[in-house]
Amino acid sequence: MARNHPKRRNTHGPAGQDGSPRPRQDRPRERSGGGDGEGWLWGTHAVMAALANPSRTIHKMLATENAAARLGPARITPEILPGKDLDHRLPPGAVHQGLAIKVAPLNASSLEDLIDRGVSRICVLDQVSDPHNLGAIYRSAAAFGFNGLVLQTRHAPPVTGVVAKAAVGAVETVAEARVVNIARALEQLGEAGYHTVGLDGGGRRKLADAVANTVKVAIVLGAEGSGLRPAVAKACAELAHIPISPAMESLNVSNAAAIAFYEASREGFPAA
Repeated sequence: MARNHPKRRNTHGPAGQDGSPRPRQDRPRERSGGGDGEGWLWGTHAVMAALANPSRTIHKMLATENAAARLGPARITPEILPGKDLDHRLPPGAVHQGLAIKVAPLNASSLEDLIDRGVSRICVLDQVSDPHNLGAIYRSAAAFGFNGLVLQTRHAPPVTGVVAKAAVGAVETVAEARVVNIARALEQLGEAGYHTVGLDGGGRRKLADAVANTVKVAIVLGAEGSGLRPAVAKACAELAHIPISPAMESLNVSNAAAIAFYEASREGFPAA
């Protein structure tokens, strides 16, 4: 739960996509990986999206007999095994739905890549740390037309099987860029013509007003609990809030992101 500072209620906002979803392309800089599940992705949507992405290198696929039959022909022949054996090949608690693939990590974009490609809607995450929240933000970004997601090189989780499962395939279509300094990245986005809006309960304007009639927008979301760091908040062009009932102190960051993405997409999706 994202808790507020004394005069804050909402400390978070959305992510990015500039048109209809398309497979992500490899970039020169490799995103951080490893950890959770040693390169494994699992779950029907995450696996099918990875199989459909020509930029994703797939080393191995595991499937139960029923899941393989549902999947049909694929670009890699699965190893068929019982569900209980698949359980043992993945991290505890992985809800695999009978499918898992071992993959190489996708290469990350750079912030310059996103700007040069004309990605008009971008989400910047200031130290959001929970992988389930990150995956849910990916999913909402893809749903509401945000094509770019900017994270810090440190203090942000790698894209693991947990993130990919929560993202329901969106990690394959929403471009990720990692930057060393979030405040400097916001300055760079501002110089490139983006209106940078930080989600903060103390923001003077409502989010809907802050994002209205914007051609290029970057919405900035703070960490669970602590919200936007002061230097990051200062680097935003403005701070805005999502009005909520006084009976509730704050919103979860992924819920706030979904609302913010929706508000920014009310006037339609950017041209592909």
